[in-house]
Order: sequence, then C-alpha cells, then structure tokens
Amino acid sequence: MWLGFWRSRNRLSLDELRYLTDQLFRIQVVNEVNKDFVIEALRSIAELITYGDQHDSAFFEFFMEKQVMGEFVRILKISRPVSVSLQLLQTLSIMIQNLKSEHAIYYMFSNEHINYLITYSFNFDNEELLSYYISFLRAISGKLNKNTISLLVKTQDDDVVSFPLYTEAIRFAFHEENMVRTAIRALSLNVYHVGDESVNRFVANPPQSKYFSTLVKYFCKQCLELSELVSDALKKSGLEPASTILAAVDELEDALYYFSDITSAGIPDVGRLLTDKFLKHLVFPLLLPSLKTEPTYEVKIGSVTSLYLICCILHIVKIKDLANSIAAGLFIPPEVFVANSGNKANGFSSVHELTNESEPSDNERLGSENDSLKAHLVDCTSGTQVHEEAAIKANVSIDSSVALRETLLLYIRDGNNFQVLGSLSVLAMLLQTKELDESMLDALGILPQRKKQKKLLLESLVGEGSGEEQLFSSESILMKDGLSGELDAYLQRIKDQYCVSTSSTAERSTRRCPRFQVLDALVALFCRSNIPGETLWDGGWLLRQLLPHGEAEFSSHHLVLLKESYRSCTCALLQEARGLWPDMVLTIIINEWKKCKRAIEASSPRKEPKSILLSQWKFHEEVAPSESSIPAGERMCEVVKVFVLLHQVQLFSLGRPLPEQPSINPQGDHPENSRAKTSGLDVSVPKPGTELKVVDALPCRIAFERGKERHFRFLAVSAGISGWLILAEELPLKQNYGIIRVAAPLAGSNPRIDDKHPKWLHLRIRPSSIPSLDPTKTSDGKVKSRTMVDGRWTLAFRDEESCKTALSMIVEETDLQSNEAGRSFACCAGDTQDSDGIGRCLRSFAFLQFSCITATAIHAYLGCAVSFSHAFYLTVKELADTQNHEEKISDRWFSEYSH
Repeated sequence: MWLGFWRSRNRLSLDELRYLTDQLFRIQVVNEVNKDFVIEALRSIAELITYGDQHDSAFFEFFMEKQVMGEFVRILKISRPVSVSLQLLQTLSIMIQNLKSEHAIYYMFSNEHINYLITYSFNFDNEELLSYYISFLRAISGKLNKNTISLLVKTQDDDVVSFPLYTEAIRFAFHEENMVRTAIRALSLNVYHVGDESVNRFVANPPQSKYFSTLVKYFCKQCLELSELVSDALKKSGLEPASTILAAVDELEDALYYFSDITSAGIPDVGRLLTDKFLKHLVFPLLLPSLKTEPTYEVKIGSVTSLYLICCILHIVKIKDLANSIAAGLFIPPEVFVANSGNKANGFSSVHELTNESEPSDNERLGSENDSLKAHLVDCTSGTQVHEEAAIKANVSIDSSVALRETLLLYIRDGNNFQVLGSLSVLAMLLQTKELDESMLDALGILPQRKKQKKLLLESLVGEGSGEEQLFSSESILMKDGLSGELDAYLQRIKDQYCVSTSSTAERSTRRCPRFQVLDALVALFCRSNIPGETLWDGGWLLRQLLPHGEAEFSSHHLVLLKESYRSCTCALLQEARGLWPDMVLTIIINEWKKCKRAIEASSPRKEPKSILLSQWKFHEEVAPSESSIPAGERMCEVVKVFVLLHQVQLFSLGRPLPEQPSINPQGDHPENSRAKTSGLDVSVPKPGTELKVVDALPCRIAFERGKERHFRFLAVSAGISGWLILAEELPLKQNYGIIRVAAPLAGSNPRIDDKHPKWLHLRIRPSSIPSLDPTKTSDGKVKSRTMVDGRWTLAFRDEESCKTALSMIVEETDLQSNEAGRSFACCAGDTQDSDGIGRCLRSFAFLQFSCITATAIHAYLGCAVSFSHAFYLTVKELADTQNHEEKISDRWFSEYSH
C-alpha cells in the first residue's frame, strides 16, 4: 500500500481522487501507524474537490457517486488520534468555503452528514480542535441562504424544531477566547440575515430566545467590570488609562454593534426582546439611577461611566422603542427606579436578580456554557459595590425628587468637567438619534429651532393643539398642553410594564418651557471659569444646533451674563499678553478660532462617546515643573480656547455671522530708533548666519559646554510681537557688524542678576513653541506632545554696569513686545460692540502698559533689581480691576516710588 501511495501520478487528476478514496475505504481503524496517510489523503481530497469544482465537474460527480461524505463520517468514528479529527474538520471547512457550485453545496448539506458532524462529541479540551470546529461551523454559515438553510433544519408542521448549527454554536457565545466569541457572532448574524420566517420564529421563541437574555446579562456584567476598572485606575492616579480599560471599552462597543447588527436583520420579536432586556436589566436598574449624586442601592455604575454607556447605546443600537424609552426615563426621578428595583412582578430586576433567574432546562441546548456564565455573573456582582474616585464625584447637591433630565442640566450648570462633558454628550446624542420622535425632542427641550418652527407651523395648518398660538407667541410662553403624546405613551408603557410610577413627573416638567431650561443651563455653563475650553466648545455646538440664528432667543439676563463672562475672559487673556508667551497669543487665537468655528458649526459632535471616559486622564498627564514656562503656555492656550468660544457666542447672541478669522490689528511700523531698526534686522525670526549691526550690543562670555567659554555680543530686540535674545560673533574685518550665532525667544527670559556675582546675568530660555501645538507621532501612530524643557543661560559681562544695562535692555524690549501683542489683540477683543465693559478693560490695559513702560524707564535709570519691577507689576495687576483704577494706580505708584 505504501509503495502504491508514493508512486508517481498526476496529482490533480481524477485517477488520484479515485486512488485516495479507494485507500480510505480499505482502512478499518485509524491509529498511530496509519494516521499520517489518512491525514494526507484527507488534505489531498480537499485540494482535488476544490480544483474540480473550478475545472472539471467529474471530480464532484465521483465524490457524490462514492458517497465520500459518508466515508468522512466513518473515518471520524474509527479514529483515535485527535490529529485526524483536526484534519477532517479542516478538509470540510476548505471544501465548503471554496465550492462555488450551488449543486455541490446542496449535496454537502444533505443526507444529515453535516448535522451529524456538528453534533459529534468532540473533545473540546483541545483548544486547537475547538478552533477548527468553530471555523467549520462558520464556513457552513457562510453558505446559508433561503434554499440551503432548509437542508440543515428539522421541521414539524412548518415550524423548525431543530437547528443544530445554531444551537450548538451559541453554546460558545461566551467563551473566554475572543476569537471564538467573534466567530459565533458572525455565524449567528449569518443565520438572522437569511430572512427565513420559520427560522426567525425558532430563534425568537423559547428556549432559544434565552440566548438574547443571556447576551444582555453578559453585557451588564461587562458594564460593571468597566466601572470597576475605571474606579480602580483613578485611585491609582495613573498617567493614562490602563490598556485593560481601553480593551474593555472596545469590547463593550463591539457588543453593542453586534446588538445593532441583530436588530438590522429585521426580526421584530428579537428587537422587542432586546429592548425589554436592555431596559429591564441595564437601563432602569443601573444606568439611570447612577446619574443621581449618591445612589442608595447596593451595586451601581459610576455616573461618568453611566453617561458614557447611555451615549453608546443611543449611538450604536438603533431601536426606536429603546431610544424613546431611555429618553422618557429622563423625566422620572432616580429614586423611583431605586424603589422599584426589588419588584419582581412585571418590574425590572436588580443586578442580583438578573443573575439568579431560573436556569434553562436540559433540552434547551444553551448547554453548560450559559450555566457557567450565570455562575460567573453571580461571582462578579455578588456583594460588590463600585465607587467612583472622589475626584470625579458630583460637587452638586441634587434633590432626589428631581427628574433625571433636570439632573443633567444641573450637572451642566454646577457639575465637574466630566459630568458636564457626559451630560452634554447625552443631550447631543439624543439630538442626533433619528429614532427619537420630534415631540420627544421638544419635551426634552433640544428640538432645533428650525424643526420646532416647522412642527408648530404644521400643527397650526391642520388645526392641532396650540401650534398657532405658540408659533406667534413670545419667548416667555409656557407649555400649556403638558407633555407630548409620544412622551405620555412611553411613560405609560414604562409604568405598565416595569411598575414605575410617573404621576408626579409630568407636573414638574410643565413649570417652565424645557427649551429655555436648556438655554439657561448652556448660558450658565459659558459663565463658568472652571471648565476646559474644549468642553465649552461642545456646549457651543449644542447651542448652535438649538438656535441656528439665536438673536431673538436670548433674554436680557442671558446677554448680561454672557457679556460679563466675556469681559472677564478678555481681561484674563490681556494679562496673558504680558506673560511668558506674548509672541504666540495671536497665532494661537487665529488657530483656535478656526478650530472652534468648525467644532460648533459641524453637523455632528466631534467627539466619540469614549471621550467621556478618556477625558478623566487628560488632566493627569505629566507636567513640567512649576518654574517651567510650559505650564504657563498650556494655561494661555486654555484661556484662548475659552476666549474664542465666548467671543463667537457673543457674536452669535448679537445675531452676527461668524467671520472666518478674528479681527486682528496689523503690526505697526517700528520706530526709527528701535533696536530692531538700529541693528538692521528686518525679519521676525533671526537665523544663525545673518549679519547685523552690533552698535548697541554688549560684550559678554558664555560657556555652552564645560570648559569651553566663548565671547559674543549680546543684544535683545523686539519686532512687533516677536522678540529675541541674540548672541552675535563680531566680524573682525567689518567694524560694528557681527554674525548671529545663537537666537532665543525674548519672552519668558526672566532676567536675574546673580546675588553673589553682580556681573552675571541669568536667563531662562523658553522653547520657541508650546509642546501641545507641535505634536509628534509615536511608533504606534498615536499623537503625542513633544517633550520640551526650558534652557538656562548665564552671561558674564565686563562690569556690573554692563550687566545692569543688559537687564534693562531685556525688560524694555519685553515691554515693547507685550504692548504690541496687546495692541494687535485689542481689535479682536473689542469686536463685539461691548463699548462699556470691554472698553474699560482695554483702557485699563493701555494704562497698565504706560505704567509699566514708566516703571521700566525709572528702573533702568536707578539700576534697581528686577524684583522691584516684578513687585510693581503685581501691584498694578491687582488694582487694574477695581473702580477708579487710574487714580489708584497713580497714587500707589508714587507711594511705592517715594519709598
């Protein structure tokens, strides 16, 4: 036999196929002796059948004539080595995947051979065997259609009573191996999307419907685990979210996409079942009550995690009843859900109850996998209480009788940044959810103005309700007809199906127009000083969605609040113009203006739901030491982000269109006697090798390396908003001229004369740009800010007088640079026609500039220490915001000078 097997034959011939099958027929038992031959024969048969399907139909005709499928089953029965089972499953998978002929597929699926192999008792303790088995099942599902699926089911009176492919596959739906779970999900979707009515009834009715219930319970377990991971990570104060959290987030979102794919198959009973289980096991007992400040029930999900999960469900799972039920649940106080969490008759179950429901019977084919899952759920949730880190707990006190919708608005008004971002994301996601009825959005107060006017106009035309009255009414009109019919229907359904009392909610919801409640919360948000700029941009996006034109919707109180907030932010930015980064202020304003305009005018929110969770680590990033200039630059960028948002909201509230870029004063001409003109520099960025005059430059020495001291001419110059510290090397053959060797930013240099060596001048050398504005990509493709640190120069001058002169030169040029930055910025800041508040702020800044120039001149004349100038600046800064500041600054100045 062995000599015949290895003789020379045409490998891709019908004779070869005939020979291999004849040899298999002769085998009575497969053991260690002949297993290699059987494995090679099975592999070769798969290759020949695939080749014949594409080139010669005689191959498969021989395969059917000899009933080789039955021979495969016989070989499996008489095989002892597991390697033969592996090869047989691989052979069948290859054949099924590669066969193009429908006739061939029909034959493969007939005669119950496939069903026998599906239900065969393999030893799945062998992980490799399980992998081949799952691939075999998935290959079969890839060939399913309305014709082939009938070959794999057993029917009775037009009802499917057995479907081994499906029932055996879902046993592994919760396997610990992710690749196995993914394959089973793909297989089940192939089944659902066939569209066979009898199969749809089979999967939607008990006991198979238990699969969907267990799916939701498994998802609840994942949600609890995510919340616990987030809580633990925050307690450890990690610099970035652990990889386990990101992996958990990805797995959760994959599960939701799987639910979405299930519903898209169009099986109504399954969609209703998933909706019911989501509401019963997750939304009502876990997510919505977690939005309360201090939940009183045993197991909970953190409020930020809950906001993220609500956004994910609305974003991914497109079920109308589910979306509307979640929206309706926002009109119910959280203690109602807590009070009903123990109700077992028609009500939703608590977390412990969802893990202790009665087990399926033995004949329900969900098998031991689901049983072990439920046991695992009990272990994971029993006695567990998940707590958010104190840093992200709510800093507001919320009345337990307040509906959750009002809770979200209170978070926006008074919550921490994470709660603000989460609440804004939920409202934005509700607004973007197409499955929500417009009347539901109207009741929530987030129906866009254009849609609301269209709705009222339609109602007035058909004579329904008070549409005409509201269409032509003033903005102070209240909702007279109560909640919408859509909302009433869903509230009643929640009450009937889940035993949740909603009677007291409707009365509170009609006290004030929901639209103005949302607007009040957004205006209050824009007036907060402890919220990052990018979070305010999300609020700006929601505002533009609700009020595309806006002018008529703001009350006088709103306008006063917005002006006051804008004025405060403008003064803060004017102070930044005298800080360490005046040369970057205008550039950042222009860049952030464009980004902010794109963000608030976008058709959809710019952030994914996961940003709600990931934002908790944004402010745990490693920062430079406090004496570094980097934190000051980051702070200035944050002030700019807030400023451009408030500036655009200010223009929007006045009914003015947003320009493509802010109004910036052009840089003025430099005085003829300026150092930039005198030195002959006509570029904003001096480059090494550039020639310049060194008439005003001071000789100095500096060592960039130990033991290597170099001689330079030092010069500080400002040109508009740019300023530079220059070390030039004097040209020996060209008197009073030199070549630039080193140039560093002037701003933030913080000059200081050494206490023990009065000829030494210490300078801080700031980076030329802020790290966050110049990101780099890591090896894995992620964007990361470049790491930059401040440098240090110590210049040694010939005598003490030269050192003091250099100090005065730096202070004077720094003031000129800051003044020019403030002058250019003044036009942008005053572009909102706020001639009262903004004008006072700019006049204060102008006087502040004059005072500082005066201080610099006197300081240079007296040769005082730089600390005097710094103390004077702090004094002026303190008094600039008080009334009658001009007189007080003058009095204080002369008082300080007299001492």
